[in-house]
Amino acid sequence: MKYESVQQAVEALKKLERTLAAYSHAMGVLNLDAATAAPSESYEGRGRTMEILSQVTYDLSTDPQNDELVAYLMDHAQELDPQTKREVEVLKKDMEHLHRIPAEEYVGFGVLINDAQNVWHKAKNEDDFDAFAPYLEKIVDYNRKFAGYYNPELPAYDSLLNEYEEGLTMKTLDAFFGQLRDVIVPLIAKIQAAPQIDDSFLHRHYPLETQRKFSDYLMEVMGLDRSRCAIAETEHPFTDNYNNKDVRITTHYFEDNLVSSMYSVIHEGGHALYELGADDCYNYTFLAGGVSMGIHESQSRFYENIIGRSRAFVHAIFPKVKEFFPEQLADVDEEMFYRGINKAEPSLIRTEADELTYCLHVMVRYEIEKQLIAGTLAVRDVPQEWKRLYKEYLGVDVPNDKEGCLQDSHWSGGSIGYFPSYALGSAYGAQMLHQMEKDLGDVFQKVSQGDLSQITQWLREHIHRYASFRKPGELFRSVCGEFDAKYYTDYLTEKYTELYQL
Repeated sequence: MKYESVQQAVEALKKLERTLAAYSHAMGVLNLDAATAAPSESYEGRGRTMEILSQVTYDLSTDPQNDELVAYLMDHAQELDPQTKREVEVLKKDMEHLHRIPAEEYVGFGVLINDAQNVWHKAKNEDDFDAFAPYLEKIVDYNRKFAGYYNPELPAYDSLLNEYEEGLTMKTLDAFFGQLRDVIVPLIAKIQAAPQIDDSFLHRHYPLETQRKFSDYLMEVMGLDRSRCAIAETEHPFTDNYNNKDVRITTHYFEDNLVSSMYSVIHEGGHALYELGADDCYNYTFLAGGVSMGIHESQSRFYENIIGRSRAFVHAIFPKVKEFFPEQLADVDEEMFYRGINKAEPSLIRTEADELTYCLHVMVRYEIEKQLIAGTLAVRDVPQEWKRLYKEYLGVDVPNDKEGCLQDSHWSGGSIGYFPSYALGSAYGAQMLHQMEKDLGDVFQKVSQGDLSQITQWLREHIHRYASFRKPGELFRSVCGEFDAKYYTDYLTEKYTELYQL
């Protein structure tokens, strides 16, 4: 198609963005329904729908007219406003990726993920890795192929990492994780030699219906607008966003574990605040949503740990926690609760791991993913390698696959290269806190009063409002300067030295 003006080409770009956003919205709602409400046997019909929708979006995205559109707009880049120029840049990258992926593989992967997630749910509940293994093998194979399509000049796993955090490499991560290990492992050893914290009161009977009401309270404290953010229940908590007026968080309740859902709500709430804080101008464009998994996890881990596990936050909410659970916490005071929710102890489950040992869980997954993509570890050997690494890194014995390699939903969703973002995001968050305190002073004073608005407003101003307009590295450096993991290791050292009086 010949474009007679830049305005005509920009209108064509906007129409394409709106159309693809609509299909993405539809598929997102289907995935949300699958994870929260759909009957277990509904996967076949949903798979057929996803197959058709995936084919339509593939055809729309790879239409030869888009090549002409991008070429025309690139030739007239000097006439475009900064947002449109960035939208063209993102479209160009996405198109280059898609052009390299055969249509049958793109659609086939979408169908595979729909089926794999259904099988994973059952396999986890029944502790049956063998049932999930054939799906994981196909997912690994697809990811290897996609890595070659995306960035054939890079090692396959570097190519996958780059999809979640632009510029991230195994070399960078090996150094980063090495720096964390050098601090975390000796700290854990000192803690294990110190008197242990009693957190048994967190594992009393906490009725599910009361926990649901408690979740509503936590969302209120976080400032989550319930007219734009809903909560549902699922096997593995996650957040979905469709625009800045429709964000869904999920959680999972355990009657004998108060903090599991408490901190999944705060974690997912951090993701939600990021999406809700994006400027309206990015809705239904290629710039909608957070810019990278590392930046996204910096927000969820920031609220979950740096704020949510702080003395100030506990001081603010503890009276209300006791109102919700008067019998369970009758013999517990504020200091006991603070110490209980921060107890550091190597454990089995990543999502319930304490702030100090958490990154070791991520390292296990990182090492396994590297081997899977490199072809040096067979899928059938994942459970054994998982158990070996958990023993080596955390000193714990893994009793079964349900609490081992089947615990996370990410692989069943096709996401390989995602996990390092959790550790990277945790470190980003500590450096953001440092900058925030330089700008605002003692931010925890207002937190202790139950007011998080100052923090959220700072993050909105510096991070949230940009959605994907600015590249992740550029965005982070503009706020915090060059990334330095020492802010994170210093934060952990200071917090746990004080907590355990080391």
